[in-house]
Amino acid sequence: PSFTEPEAALRAHGHAVHRHLLSSPSYLLTPPPEDADLVVLGNPTNPTSVLHPGGDVAAQCRPGRTVVLDEAFADTDPGEPQSLAARRDLPGLLVVRSLTKTWGLAGLRVGYALGPPDLVAALAAVQPHWPVSTPALAALEACSTPAALAQAETWAHELAGHRRALLELLPPGVQVVGQPRSSFVLLRLPEADRVRRELRAAGFAVRRGDTFPGLAPDHLRVAVRDPTTSAAFTAALAAILERS
Repeated sequence: PSFTEPEAALRAHGHAVHRHLLSSPSYLLTPPPEDADLVVLGNPTNPTSVLHPGGDVAAQCRPGRTVVLDEAFADTDPGEPQSLAARRDLPGLLVVRSLTKTWGLAGLRVGYALGPPDLVAALAAVQPHWPVSTPALAALEACSTPAALAQAETWAHELAGHRRALLELLPPGVQVVGQPRSSFVLLRLPEADRVRRELRAAGFAVRRGDTFPGLAPDHLRVAVRDPTTSAAFTAALAAILERS
């Protein structure tokens, strides 16, 4: 399972798309078809929160293939040891990142791509005029300073602790899918759609899972928050499950 907008964009432009679904619950990365000339994957992956080893991702690169690696959540992993953003030796690798996640600046619609000069030039050739606003450029510069990078690393370490707290508080009957490593966790539980609606009524929004290819109606994606919020959320979840 993965972020669905790349597939939607490719289909809208007339490209044939093959879904390479990984096996639950580990969702370990396996090679795509040999004739795949464009491979799109996330690391960490949304919605599973799985972090693939960088070497496994690098192994997908080869001459004649473009690998689009979505690292929008990469800075949620302390130290980013599995990131390929600094690699220059992998053919056809395009790493895309944004300020949407850690910095919460989704409204600015700002991100960047790292890749071979010829691939970046091809992207620039079809880029609309004035694609990035002045506030977005200012934010991109501010979030790239040494102080900002240090703050992001601090947040990544805090996030790991908050995630552990959330997982420890989950009530019986809730299955954690895989080994979450990002700012959200994928859960599996009975009557998830009803639970989601009741959580919303209690003031907690969670993401349904059945709109992601490969997931079922009993999947929910839950954001990692501070321990106080997680305690309130898991208490509400436990109360809903007890009423089932």
